[in-house]
Amino acid sequence: MRFALNATVARRIRLVALDVDGVLTDGGIYMGATSDETPIEFKRFDITDQLGIKMLGWAGLDVILLTGRGSRASRLRADELGIPYYEGPGGFKVSVLERVIGERGIAWDETACVCDDLADVPILQKAGLAVAVANAVPEVRAVAHWTTNRRGGHGAVREFAETFLRARGDWNQRVSEYHAVRGRTAQ
Repeated sequence: MRFALNATVARRIRLVALDVDGVLTDGGIYMGATSDETPIEFKRFDITDQLGIKMLGWAGLDVILLTGRGSRASRLRADELGIPYYEGPGGFKVSVLERVIGERGIAWDETACVCDDLADVPILQKAGLAVAVANAVPEVRAVAHWTTNRRGGHGAVREFAETFLRARGDWNQRVSEYHAVRGRTAQ
């Protein structure tokens, strides 16, 4: 069932679970090793997603990163964003998300998931708001309630955050607060 991100849907949501690879990143992984053979990994994150994630939090929503592929780079990004990071090893995300929503006293219909690939279909089917990024596989788009215009790793999460907060009627308030804080003299 497809629907617009309207106030009724948006106000019901209390938790936003974001996939990492292919949603916060473009899906590319740069791997190598240092001269002493220490493995290194790099991922590209779109900076515009950061403010969108922060604004979701400022609006009172719980935001988490949920990935099927553990990565130090993903953990570092979650730490930088100040949000919890969870791994569903091998793409087994349902039990991890069930535990998270249970611990927080949140129901599946109060949960939004922003995803892109096959491993995400089971959580999208349970979520109250299933969101696919523009470059999601057809199976994800088929179960999504809403699809971004932007691709993962290219501001899709920011687009979701802004559209979602506008639907709730929170966007203008968040922008005003953001500008008010930045208009003050730095301490």
